[in-house]
Order: sequence, then C-alpha cells, then structure tokens
Amino acid sequence: MKTKKIVLSLSAAVLMTSCVSKKKYTELENNLDETKSELMQTRTEKQELEDQMNQIEMRVERYNNKIASLQTEKEGMMVSVPGESLVLSEKNKEAMRKTLENVPAAKLAGATSLKDSLNIAISHNISKKMSNSGEDLNVSIEETMVKINIDDNLLFGDSSFRVGSNADDILSRIAEVVKSEPSLEVLVEGHTDSRTLKKDSYIVDNWDLSARRSAAIVRRLETKFDVPSEQLIVAGRSSYDPIAPNDSKENMAKNRRTQIVIMPNLDKFFAMLEE
Repeated sequence: MKTKKIVLSLSAAVLMTSCVSKKKYTELENNLDETKSELMQTRTEKQELEDQMNQIEMRVERYNNKIASLQTEKEGMMVSVPGESLVLSEKNKEAMRKTLENVPAAKLAGATSLKDSLNIAISHNISKKMSNSGEDLNVSIEETMVKINIDDNLLFGDSSFRVGSNADDILSRIAEVVKSEPSLEVLVEGHTDSRTLKKDSYIVDNWDLSARRSAAIVRRLETKFDVPSEQLIVAGRSSYDPIAPNDSKENMAKNRRTQIVIMPNLDKFFAMLEE
C-alpha cells in the first residue's frame, strides 16, 4: 500500500514537470514569433528610411547643380532668354549691344525679337567688313547663314569662268572674314541666266559654266588668299535658282551672280561680333 502511494506521487511529479515544460515551450515559441515579426518590421522601416535618404540626397544634388548653374550664369556663361530659342552669354549680349549701337535706327525698326536684332547686328558687322564694294555686292542674313551675292560683271567676262583681277578686292575681304573663324564652312554657288550657251570645247552648258565659275572662285580664295581648302565647298546651280524673271537684260544680269554662303553656328556669329 505504501509502495503504491510512492508510485502515484512520482507519477504526479512527472506529469507536473511535463506540463510546465510544454507551457514554457509554447511561451518561447510565441516570443520567437514576436521577435521575427519585429525584425521584419525593423527591416521594412530600414528600407523605407534608406529610400527616403536616397530621395533627399537626389534633391540635394539637384539643388547643388542648380546653385552651380546659377553661379555659372552669374559669372557670364550660358543664360537662356525667355520666349526665345537662343541661348546667350552676358559677354555675347554685351558684344551685341555694342554692335547694335552703331546700327542705323532705320535698320533696327523692323526687329521684333532678339533673333531679329542678332541677325541685323551680324549683317551690319559683315557689311562693314565688305564695305566700299558698290551696289554690286549684297549681304543678307537667312536664319544662321550669311549670304553675299556678287554680280557677275565684277568677277567674270561674258560666258567665261576665268576670274578677272578686279575681283581680288572683294575676294580678299571675303577671305579675311572667312579666315577669322577657322570652323566656318563657305559654300560658293555659281548662278547663270537662262540663255542657251554656244557650245565650245570648254563649256558644255549652264550647269558646266556655273560649276566652273564656283570652282574658279574657290581656287582663287584658296591659292591667292590662303583660305583653308577644308572650309570651301563648290556648287553650281545653273539657271534654276533665279532672283528675278529672265525676261529682260536687266533681270538676266541680276541672275548672273556668284553667291558666297557662310554657314557658322551662333557661337561663331558671336565671335565675329566680339572682334
């Protein structure tokens, strides 16, 4: 009987111990789940903080770039002009102002934008360099191209592609302008009237004559006035780009011309202004 009581007591102790261990295990398991959940939440919060920090750093970089840009503009680098497609520096704007001061008011009257004023300034500046050439020389601006039209009688004899010596004064001044900016491209276009030429062993037709005249001018600019060959382009337009109807001697004389097309970018235009 006594032995039976001892066995029952031991069994009860074991059961109590087993119950405590299971409860403890469940508690630890719950704690582990909570810890995992907190760890996951912490990682999520860390990622969100890193994303926010990256965004802040990007904003700071943009602000710094803007500040640097504003500082650069203040120091006279590129400044955009509201409502215009041009970008000017303070230095170039000042150079243009000085040039415009010498342009007759009548020429400026038609300018309605900064671009118009720029074109007038360039035209005036190049016209001064090409001055004293009489009415046979016309300088105009189309977009960013400077076009210089020279009447045929200043350069060639009738139906000839040999350059006369009286052309050297004009060509020397054109060469001076061209050589002042080494990266300019200069297109020399020959133009004729619509008359049919008498065929000979040298000239086939107006296409041939216009191209030969253009090439002759290019050779003269190259060999006598030292214009670099890589700046020069030859083109012949025959009679297919007239500036007047070929219905009179006077109009045909206008169409017989050589056109010098100087094709710089705006930076090169400004360099001309600053000289």
